[in-house]
Amino acid sequence: MKNAASLVYRMTIALAIASLVAIAQYWIWEHFNRGSEFIGASQSIKGFAYNGFQRDQSPLRGTYPTDAQIAADLDLLGRSADGLRTYGVNDLPTLLQLAGQRDMLVTAGAWLDTDKDKNEKEISALIEAARKHRFIERVLVGNEAILRGDLDADQMVGYLDRVRKALRKPVSTAEPWHVWLKYPELAKHVDYITVHLLPYHEGVPVEAAVEYALQRYDELVKTFPKKKIVIGEIGWPSKGPVIGASVPSLDNEARFIREFLAHPRTARLDYFLMEAIDQPWKVEVEGWAGAYWGMFNADREPKFALEGLVERDPHWAKKASNAAALAFIPMLLIAFFLADWSVAGRIFLAGLIQACVSTLIVGLNVPVDYYLTQRDLIGLGMLIAATCLTAAVLLSHGFEFGEMLFKRKWQRRFMPLPPHAPEDQPFVSIHLACHNEPPEMVIATIDSLAALNYANFEVLILDNNTKDDAKWKPLEARCAELGPRFRFFHLMDWPGFKAGALNYGLKVTDPRAEVVGVVDADYVVDPDWLSCLIPHFDKPDVAVVQAPQAHRDWETHPFRRMCNWEFDGFFRIGMHHRNERNALIQHGTMTLVRRLALEEVGGWSEWCICEDTELGLRLIEKGYDTRYVDHILGRGLTPSDFAAIKSQRLRWAFGAMQILKAHLPQMVGKSTLNLAQRYHFLTGWFAWLGDALQLVFAFGSLLWTLGILLFPKAFGLPVTALALPILGFMAFKAALGPILYRRTMDCPWKDILGASILSVGLAHAIARGVFTGLVKKKGVFVVTPKGWKAKGALAFFGPIREELGMLIALVLGAVALVSLRGANDLETQLWVGILALQCIPYIASIACQVAAYMPERPAAAPAGINKLGTAA
Repeated sequence: MKNAASLVYRMTIALAIASLVAIAQYWIWEHFNRGSEFIGASQSIKGFAYNGFQRDQSPLRGTYPTDAQIAADLDLLGRSADGLRTYGVNDLPTLLQLAGQRDMLVTAGAWLDTDKDKNEKEISALIEAARKHRFIERVLVGNEAILRGDLDADQMVGYLDRVRKALRKPVSTAEPWHVWLKYPELAKHVDYITVHLLPYHEGVPVEAAVEYALQRYDELVKTFPKKKIVIGEIGWPSKGPVIGASVPSLDNEARFIREFLAHPRTARLDYFLMEAIDQPWKVEVEGWAGAYWGMFNADREPKFALEGLVERDPHWAKKASNAAALAFIPMLLIAFFLADWSVAGRIFLAGLIQACVSTLIVGLNVPVDYYLTQRDLIGLGMLIAATCLTAAVLLSHGFEFGEMLFKRKWQRRFMPLPPHAPEDQPFVSIHLACHNEPPEMVIATIDSLAALNYANFEVLILDNNTKDDAKWKPLEARCAELGPRFRFFHLMDWPGFKAGALNYGLKVTDPRAEVVGVVDADYVVDPDWLSCLIPHFDKPDVAVVQAPQAHRDWETHPFRRMCNWEFDGFFRIGMHHRNERNALIQHGTMTLVRRLALEEVGGWSEWCICEDTELGLRLIEKGYDTRYVDHILGRGLTPSDFAAIKSQRLRWAFGAMQILKAHLPQMVGKSTLNLAQRYHFLTGWFAWLGDALQLVFAFGSLLWTLGILLFPKAFGLPVTALALPILGFMAFKAALGPILYRRTMDCPWKDILGASILSVGLAHAIARGVFTGLVKKKGVFVVTPKGWKAKGALAFFGPIREELGMLIALVLGAVALVSLRGANDLETQLWVGILALQCIPYIASIACQVAAYMPERPAAAPAGINKLGTAA
């Protein structure tokens, strides 16, 4: 009964949390899409500029609407307007007749461009139609042909004169106001002036746009007082790039149209609203604003009403509902199963899930909100992939963050145990593999092992393929001095890298050994290492006991400080998170392994260059327990410089991909791994996969920027809907690490910054390791240098030449984009922001290299000692 009540209580709390977050996100959608109230316009519309192409049709591809589709459009438009302005005759040959059948007055246009033969056919067809149909009240010879540069003024005059001579109906051509003022002689060859008044293209703010358009109209009236003036196009786009103070949006389009229709002068004007129906095909010739001038969208739905509230996104309620429905079950599950978290922690993670799902919904609805070309869809796919990846990384980090900050009690927090009596101590064989290491460094490790407070152990020094006698002979000599407990093996032409040496060690291990310990060649081990950890093996299912990697001699150099704290973050945070579900990452130093378990799973894997992690996973797959004891029992040296740590991380990333490929069937298919273990081993490398795809995204961004620069009309993805969430996600993710460092570790802010810079600066090396590991089967084990630094005048640039190249390319792309499109365009600002984000890892790598070349700082004097070295 008590258990049932507890389950009901947990489910009630979980439902409340999921419902609260879902309702909150719905309110946010509603808040940001709150309707705008503008002046109403109840009067009828004089006329529409009309193109009849459907959403998936284009004259550029030779796909045209059917008579039935055109007829349906005209029926739709005829409900609110009596006039129609057309642009060509031959593309839609039945349009004029269908309009006449509906008693619509038509201003018929002929489309003129650089093709003289086509122009002749258009002119002939226009003359024939105007003679034949009484409902064609006037004609237009060309549309913005002079503005585009297809025809000059003299050529246009020739066409105008021919048509005027052939017809008794008024004849004109359509151009923006400034073209009429530039070529006033055109007015002598037309019966009326057709002007386009589109303040959006001139950077005018929408609140001043109607008055601005009428001012330009009045300017033409003053310049040509004897000519009737017809407004051939007037309107505002609902989407498109920001031009100066002109902001395209649905509410701004509604505002402009309503204010124009309600203006006292409008009833006396002859005009055509630009335009009747959105024309997606225009993206390819006018840029992507060209598709969004319609009063109706391409699906023939009204975009806004002429009275009442105007919603910024008519589909927001459906999007919000779908986002809430899709996120509800995951939020409910995490709120139910993470009952050992505080309510605030569960709300935090549920909110993160909801934010990620809402952003995904926004991305999936971009094709609904925008008319995308195939190129745009490719770009959108890149952005959605980046969003999904960012969300996956963010959620995995958010889970880790929440567990560290909001978990009430850890179930698996292991501590050092009281030592066994000497006569009860299991025999331990400690294996120290080394290759081409400085002998004094390895001897320091050997001497620390000799000082262990433990009775039953041996040490095997496994020198692997070191050719220089000066590096391995001193080790042999030191082992001889320490006696039979220390055995030295010099292995030449030995395969398998470190794993091969360790497998050889297993063959020559003392038969009495129950536990095998592994220590890196640069570690100085605490005397209590074995005595306080070996008791954990009293539990027969324990196969691994892992102590943290820690470092020494890092305090006096900026780069070594960065390395120390960057390493420390994983062992203070990530290892606890994984250890809670028996999914820890085994490391190749300060680790203890039950010998029988090690031999049962086949020893160390020589095919994998991260043999330690791979072994730990095999042991977990066998059902063994692995334990992490967060107690520093040995300290090694940090990598010597940035090149060294890059080499190390590339190797780790390569090995991680080897492991992922080899063990994926066990992670997703039938195996003894439980759900939590699968989660950790699948998502544990999300951050590294994120680095790899960040490199892909950087290259993709560069290519897309090149497309924008070279083909600005073809490349112009409306990225606002996804760019802002991606920027927000990245900023939020970047904040999680420093907050965790500050809350869980005794780490100064300057060192938190240093560790963060190093972590980001390694992204390029990790990306290379990931891609290499995915493509190649075998890697080469490269020992991480601990005691040298590259020399030479250009040595500084060697380790970061690729990062420098990428940084220069991204900066040049951003500068060129701003130069071409200006800095005031919102979409340009967002795309430049995305390019700037891509720069961060490369800037960080340069900062790391600078830190590696900084001089050693003097060590702080111990308390009570003055600067002269005497007692204070």
